[in-house]
Amino acid sequence: MRKIFLSLVLFCAGLVFSFAQEKKVVRQDSLEKLLDQTAGFLNKYSYHEGIDEALKLLEASKVVGSDYYHFHAHNFLGLAYTELDDTIRAKKNYEYALEFAEKTKNDTLILWAYNNLGNIYSENPQTVNKGIEMYEKVILLSEETAMPQEGLAPKINIAWTYLDLKKPHKAIPYLKESVNMLKDKEDNYVRSQLYMLLGRYNRAISRPDSAEVYLAEAFKLAEKDSLILPASEIAKEYAALLFEEERYREAYINLSRYEEYKSKIFEKEKLEQVEAANARFDVSEYQKNLEIAKKEQVFQEQIISKSNEKVMVMVISSFVLMIILLILNKINQDRKQLIYQLRSKNRQLQEAKENAERLTRLKTQFFSTVSHELRTPLYGVVGITSLLLEEKGLKKHHNDLKSLKFSADYLLALINDVLQMNKMESNLVSLEHINFNLEELMLSIVKSFEFTRLQNHNKIHCEIDEEIPKTLKGDPVRLSQILMNLVGNAMKFTERGDIYISARLEELKDTKAEICFEVEDNGIGIPPGKQKLIFEEFAQLKSTNYNYQGTGLGLPIVKKLLKLFGSEIHLDSEEGEGAAFSFRILFEIVSTNYSEITKTEALPKDYTGHKKVLIVDDNRINQVVTQRILEKKNFTCEVAASGEEAIKKIREHAYNLVLMDVNMPGISGLEATRKIREFDKNVPVVALTAVEIEEIRNKIFEAGMNDIIVKPYDVQQFYQIVYRNLRLETIKELHP
Repeated sequence: MRKIFLSLVLFCAGLVFSFAQEKKVVRQDSLEKLLDQTAGFLNKYSYHEGIDEALKLLEASKVVGSDYYHFHAHNFLGLAYTELDDTIRAKKNYEYALEFAEKTKNDTLILWAYNNLGNIYSENPQTVNKGIEMYEKVILLSEETAMPQEGLAPKINIAWTYLDLKKPHKAIPYLKESVNMLKDKEDNYVRSQLYMLLGRYNRAISRPDSAEVYLAEAFKLAEKDSLILPASEIAKEYAALLFEEERYREAYINLSRYEEYKSKIFEKEKLEQVEAANARFDVSEYQKNLEIAKKEQVFQEQIISKSNEKVMVMVISSFVLMIILLILNKINQDRKQLIYQLRSKNRQLQEAKENAERLTRLKTQFFSTVSHELRTPLYGVVGITSLLLEEKGLKKHHNDLKSLKFSADYLLALINDVLQMNKMESNLVSLEHINFNLEELMLSIVKSFEFTRLQNHNKIHCEIDEEIPKTLKGDPVRLSQILMNLVGNAMKFTERGDIYISARLEELKDTKAEICFEVEDNGIGIPPGKQKLIFEEFAQLKSTNYNYQGTGLGLPIVKKLLKLFGSEIHLDSEEGEGAAFSFRILFEIVSTNYSEITKTEALPKDYTGHKKVLIVDDNRINQVVTQRILEKKNFTCEVAASGEEAIKKIREHAYNLVLMDVNMPGISGLEATRKIREFDKNVPVVALTAVEIEEIRNKIFEAGMNDIIVKPYDVQQFYQIVYRNLRLETIKELHP
């Protein structure tokens, strides 16, 4: 019955267009009036009056001899009897409708007839396959006749039928096609039914989160347009889902909604039962009664014409007409009021949308500014601490300096977590495809946790499958973020224990390798009831290790990054017995060895040639740190505190390399580089920036800079970028 109602909505929506085509041949005002009245009664569930009008339309169409009106009369009767559960009469009238539709050779009418017959057959378990065949035939005909939108109803009905048959895997292709066909069309009735079916599908395949999203949106659309029948069905489905999720309070609320709508429907159903009892007449018997009524009407008209009663009838008719006009005027006024309210709501919605977009832009700008302002002083802390750690005269403060550097690195990690989450929420993160060595990546991750490992008295075990290809192609930065967050999480909740990091080759597919990663610990574990909570932003379990608390963003970031890879995180844990996180990623295999590539791209790290470097930075501490780091490798350094000074020095002196801060008062590093390129095209200019690379990469290279160093930086990585950007004459000098 629900599928039939969907078809009725689509039918009424297309009625005007189809009728306009036939109207060129048949111009009977009475037939047009009967057609409109019949559709109106059926839309208001007045089936008794609808059947009366449909039979009148059938009789009138016989007089005119119009196959078009014959079709609509039988189709209306089929719709009415279907809603009244009289499937025998419904099927009979639909078959008549198909016969007359084929006579008209009207493709639209033929499609409707097959779709409605499909609804009858699909409701019967013994003929359900025949019903699906009918739907498929409608879809094929709609494509052949260049009317693809007419295929929407049968596709939704096929999906509905398969879900009723507990075959969700067969329903999903039709649901996806229906979503694509509906797109941005303003049809909340169809959209609410489609979202309900998507919710049922996700529930059937055990994806309650997605099911809840679709059911909530479906209920919202149904409630918005006061769609009583869909809202009742959706509330019932939603309550069942929430009950399975053990969210009993919310389930009770939706059951209450279901009962509330059901009570409204019940009154209508009582009326339909009464109307059904009155409506179930044989067509032939009703036609006989209609002939008798006509004769009686003629007789009465003859009597009225011979008496003054006719005048009274006309007066009464005029009075009734006036009342109808007043009612229509009231309806029109109410309609105007509703349109005004709708426009007002649309304006409010647009204003809210613009305000939300403005706040999103402000948030992104705020995080970018905070990133720069926090990273700039961290550059000095990390850099000076790294230099002090290398001073032999400060050995007695070695542990204190290591703690200071760890704290600075930890603060930087927190900043990066917040910025990473902000970028993912704004859809600013995308994967790169570059070559990397998985073994080197994993060993560097293990090494980065050495201080934390010693602090918590843990042991880290790293196992890498020897069958994994040496060089892979993918996004090593995002993979490192995932693994470091998982290892950091394991370290946080484990003391005096073991942490296992492993990479295992699952499958080789031509030029691709599927690798399973797992991070396991024997720490405090995670209770089953809280295993979903830990993947929510800013959520934490109670930790016994107060030296490493964190923001609660690590695991949510892992979940969202894995979504970019087309993967998902799996958790196996019991309270008190540790936790194991695992995921799979598909990488491309690179035949060339990664280590051979890197050897040809970089200069030797023990290079000690005297090169002259200009450091351009307005921050005094940053100048000192950068200069001290370069001088340890025997570089000769000069300093410029502004863009103007840098331009002047480069005009007057020759430099092998320029390290240019991007954000400076007066002339920025980007503008200074553009002016330098006007008279010096060759000197390598490397950008120093505390802003996220993704936000400024294009601007840096468009200004004429050669490379980027993000502050605060790793010293070894700093040296590699400096060596890589020395002039070609340096390479020739080392390798004559």
